[in-house]
Amino acid sequence: MNTIAFIPVRGGSKSIPMKNIRPFCGHPLVYWTARAANDAQCVDSVIIASDSRDILRTAESFGMKKVRLYERDPANAQDSSSTESVMLEYIHAAGLNDDDVFILVQATSPLTQSHDIDGAMMLFREGGYDSLLTCSRTKRFFWEQDGRPINYDFMNRPRRQDFAGTLMENGAFYISTVKAIRESECRLSGKIAVYEMPEYCGIELDEPSDWALAEEFMHRHSK
Repeated sequence: MNTIAFIPVRGGSKSIPMKNIRPFCGHPLVYWTARAANDAQCVDSVIIASDSRDILRTAESFGMKKVRLYERDPANAQDSSSTESVMLEYIHAAGLNDDDVFILVQATSPLTQSHDIDGAMMLFREGGYDSLLTCSRTKRFFWEQDGRPINYDFMNRPRRQDFAGTLMENGAFYISTVKAIRESECRLSGKIAVYEMPEYCGIELDEPSDWALAEEFMHRHSK
């Protein structure tokens, strides 16, 4: 059984052009998740999959021991392409075994640390789960459009320190077996575990306004 960390990075990005290799805290953005996966004890190989030669050349320059490059099919790198499409493409192309463990790592979550990946893998294996996602806890109050509260009683408004909050999918990484991905064609299926990460890991780099805030978090918490 092998454990593969898979980082899909497209060349095309409408909101932030070439964001996956845009400098972030002194390194190309994809460097940070590649380093976290490379340094995780549970990971055997790290696959950076891209349709962009510039991104692949940049990733090659990292010189990380576990990192391998995969040139993804441009048909699975369109704005309308799902992440699952390139996951399944690679699983088929690489001939992975059903019992191999597949970790989808997203480059837009650069605050992910190697200990997060190792800790999540321990939870996944020891709990007998089929898949796992990462979440961050938010203590915001949420409402339905029709005026109904979702996660609290406004007649008994809790103090922040007494409020458990709500777990929010933060998109950092997902764990599953290759067999489960093949059968469900989805990153999550079966008995699902939640691995909680710090609240600041809830930020994703989808818009230019996210960049400065994420860099501040990186300097404060992770670098």
